[in-house]
Amino acid sequence: MKLHIPRSPWFRVGVMVAIAAIVGLLLWWRGPDWGAIPDAFQAVEWQWVAVAVGLNLLSIVARSIAWQIVIDQAMAPPRPRFPLVFSAFCVGLLANAVLPGRIGELARVAVLTRRSPPQNGRWALLVGTVFAHRVFDIVPALLLIGYVLATADIPGWALTSLIAVLSVGSALFLLAFFSARRHKRSVLEEAGSLKRVVTMARYGLAVMHAPLPAAGAIFFQCLGWLCQFFAVYTAMKGFDIHVPLPAAGLVLVLMNVATIFPLWPGNVGLTQAAIALPLVQYGVPYAKGFAFGIGLQAIEASVGIGVGLFFLGREGLSFAMLRKMPEVTEAEFPDSENGGSEVEPRREAPRVSR
Repeated sequence: MKLHIPRSPWFRVGVMVAIAAIVGLLLWWRGPDWGAIPDAFQAVEWQWVAVAVGLNLLSIVARSIAWQIVIDQAMAPPRPRFPLVFSAFCVGLLANAVLPGRIGELARVAVLTRRSPPQNGRWALLVGTVFAHRVFDIVPALLLIGYVLATADIPGWALTSLIAVLSVGSALFLLAFFSARRHKRSVLEEAGSLKRVVTMARYGLAVMHAPLPAAGAIFFQCLGWLCQFFAVYTAMKGFDIHVPLPAAGLVLVLMNVATIFPLWPGNVGLTQAAIALPLVQYGVPYAKGFAFGIGLQAIEASVGIGVGLFFLGREGLSFAMLRKMPEVTEAEFPDSENGGSEVEPRREAPRVSR
């Protein structure tokens, strides 16, 4: 029996309100000493916060360059230029920050397709590059986890999470690496609706056929993560939290783990707890760590939302349009063995006359 999920906007609003109420109750029950939160913000040194904002912006630039490299290897000319790729990446950050789910990944594709010449299969190809770009995130993530495991003071609950992420990340990267070099259909491609998703992913993973561009994409992804790592450390200084450098790595890792599945925008509350709890191991009061979590998420969001809003207006898009992204599985593909030609998704990305 197939489960029917109502598509009414009122149903979605009701679900979001219910989730927000549950989160609010949990924060009230198991949250920090709320009276200590304002004290933590009064002691902030804002010059360090400004440095953290700048480092986050550099991280966005570096990660956009990595995506550009992936796109250049996956697509035939004409390819989108870097200013457009950067614009699309920023709009995606905005959508991920303010909307539930991972709508931002498809918003990236929507910006590129509406500003690019019509070309069969472009939507599917670009969705594949987004997947490949995310795969390259695994490399710096694994390096950071290895560094944290070797140097940081990790609580038991976090150690289990990190080992699980390390194992899954390694398996996913190896799967992507070998899948990119196979020309026969995999078992996954025969598994019904997964065929389209796997096919798109393999299109985007074309960069793995070229070792030098792949190394370049990995380098810029690692550079982006390194900027985020030092952004966390400088933000700690801004909040008068003086801990060893590995603690910043632990915070960055657990913050990313807490936001892998966005149950609500930003996973606010859960993210702060994931940041504050490991800092207790370093003698940081829970309330102060929670306040730092609020500030750290605000720093990252201010960059993503700020540049995202700028480029959203520049591209002539709206939040309503971001909600109307085509589904990933709507892209249709030919049977490559029979020599068909790719077609675009049945629902096109939103277009606005300029």
